[in-house]
Amino acid sequence: MRIQELETFISENWLMVRLTTDNGLSGIGESTFFGWPAAVQTVVESFREYLIGNDPLPVEHHFNFMYRSKSMRGGAIGGALSAIDQALWDIRGKHFEAPVWQLMGGRARDKVRAMLVLNTGTKEEVAANAAKAKQDGYTAVKVLLYQHEHAAMQHGERIQDLVDRAAAIRESIGWNVDMGIEIHRNMVPGESIVLAQELEKFRPYFFEDPIAPDSVLSFGEVSAKTRIPMAAGERNLTMWEFREYVEHGGVHHIRPDVGVAGGFTHFKKICALAEAHHQGVIPHAVPSGPVATAAHVQMGACIPNFEVQEHMPEDGPPFTSVVNSPIRLERGYLIVPETPGIGIELDDEGIRNTPPRPMGTATELRDDGSVAMR
Repeated sequence: MRIQELETFISENWLMVRLTTDNGLSGIGESTFFGWPAAVQTVVESFREYLIGNDPLPVEHHFNFMYRSKSMRGGAIGGALSAIDQALWDIRGKHFEAPVWQLMGGRARDKVRAMLVLNTGTKEEVAANAAKAKQDGYTAVKVLLYQHEHAAMQHGERIQDLVDRAAAIRESIGWNVDMGIEIHRNMVPGESIVLAQELEKFRPYFFEDPIAPDSVLSFGEVSAKTRIPMAAGERNLTMWEFREYVEHGGVHHIRPDVGVAGGFTHFKKICALAEAHHQGVIPHAVPSGPVATAAHVQMGACIPNFEVQEHMPEDGPPFTSVVNSPIRLERGYLIVPETPGIGIELDDEGIRNTPPRPMGTATELRDDGSVAMR
């Protein structure tokens, strides 16, 4: 069996890859380097000569060969390797007539708990969305606590508004729904420490990305001064980067993304690093497309320290247009496919009818015109 064809597709901001073999098997994968999908496409195409004619089954060798070929790093490279790796594992699963989760050790759980990412809005709107999530069967929600208007606020006003928002959400869901809090990299260490100490009384599931992912040492400073479990990693690309957070950053929940952190091959190793340190896995998955979502569910089925899957309900186009059967959600849980590979296929016509969506470049500014922390 040899790889005969490599195809790339960009729909919305999802870069998807399909590899087809000379005996008709095909595998798909998705990059979640969503800011620059065209850059990922270029990197994927750079591996065409290597992939065509090769046996798809020695996935570990292929990952190492491509990753070490130029010893360069970055999101476009990570996204390309991740999408290719998923596609190779998809072929592997179909060849051995087993789901990816079965090839990676078998079930650790029957279904994957979903964590609804709440839409932003006013304090009242977000609290109402949280209450509805509980009614719909979710046992975990995540709130993007820091919103656009906070950048222009002064320190005391900002902290008070963030605390009031957390209080309203906790009141709306009670204590039997887990509440994750994300700051989305918008604070500096000192400010985030003040906020974390104020939020402790609401018993957050985790405190995610309070500062920019520039320094493990700075993140460790924040972690050392709060009693809230810390979460980070959605912008990290390799197990070597995660090793530093796991061992020195004071992280309690790591957040790898199968679409940038090395596909299935690397993702499983990252999770093992965390397991050895009694840390949980809460993957980054929004704004992923349907292929990456399916890939995460495969990992959720077989990884023992996988805790909950970040999720936004996508029950219509474009999410449902580009694949034949998106992963199903039932009362707050994502259903694990039993079919070989990752369990879904691309819909070529749907992809043709779902063009790329320009992302643009934007960030928040303070009232003096300077760039706010992000």
